[in-house]
Amino acid sequence: MFSYKELGLVNTKDMFAKAMKGGYAIPAYNFNNMEQMQAIIQACVETKSPVILQVSKGARNYADKFILRNMARGAVEYAHELGADIPIVLHLDHGPNFEVAKDCIDNGFSSVMIDGSALSYEENVKLTKQVCDYAHSQKDYVTVEAELGVLGGVEDDVAAEESKYTKPEEVVDFTSKTGCDSLAISIGTSHGRCKFTPEQCKLVDGVLIPPPLAFDVLEGVEKQLPGFPIVLHGASSVPVEYVKEIEKYGGKIPNSVGIPEDQLRKAAKSAVCKINVDSDGRLAMTAAVRRIFTEQPDVFDPRLYLGPARDELKKMYMRKNIEVMGSAGHAFD
Repeated sequence: MFSYKELGLVNTKDMFAKAMKGGYAIPAYNFNNMEQMQAIIQACVETKSPVILQVSKGARNYADKFILRNMARGAVEYAHELGADIPIVLHLDHGPNFEVAKDCIDNGFSSVMIDGSALSYEENVKLTKQVCDYAHSQKDYVTVEAELGVLGGVEDDVAAEESKYTKPEEVVDFTSKTGCDSLAISIGTSHGRCKFTPEQCKLVDGVLIPPPLAFDVLEGVEKQLPGFPIVLHGASSVPVEYVKEIEKYGGKIPNSVGIPEDQLRKAAKSAVCKINVDSDGRLAMTAAVRRIFTEQPDVFDPRLYLGPARDELKKMYMRKNIEVMGSAGHAFD
């Protein structure tokens, strides 16, 4: 057993309460390696933003749970070294079952998500409650995020052919029976870099413009659960400039389309207090690496391409904290 407080981490309870009161969202950035972690912490320290470091099942398989735990400890110490002890959460993204969630709780995660959205309503309630009971019984309370509704798309081991909007009439029953601390809902976001099909979008000046999010569903959930923390998954904006740069330097990622940032900012001013971003980080780093390999074909030192990729990621996350999440300046609320 290893408590997150020994690592200098916090859970999401106080963080979300402040975000809802302040009308902003906490950035939840996925990481798999050192450069991603450095970029996230640099960006959040410089913008004075709280942050959630997210680890997917795929990241655990790639980087090892013990390495990730100690990277989170390193993130706390790194933030201190950079001059700001910002609040940092280590969060399991899309926990597939009780065993994985328990393993993360036992190994220093301060927050876990249990994703029972592919199950029947009754089984989702049962699984989520099992995780909540265990997480909340710890000496240091671990917060739990649940999901109701289904997001479409593919990312790591999470896949669904089509999305199913959350039903506002179910949320009170679900949260009261499970005891979850926050709820991920489906309002039209989806995983991956292709969040909509071309047929669902309008083509304007060669750029796919997606349909708007279902804010009526969000408003319905808010009416049923006033003051309850809501989470948006699949919320990468898939910046056109990165897509174009990747394709300019040999990549092939057709039909890439994300969530417009003005809609994410609107969501952040509501009960949505956590917004997940993963694909954008992949695109930013890939664009930088492809550019360097093309423009400097003699480069073979990983530091000479991973370093610029880290810098590009930091730049993007700083902008998101300021312009999209609204979390900049709120680390010490």
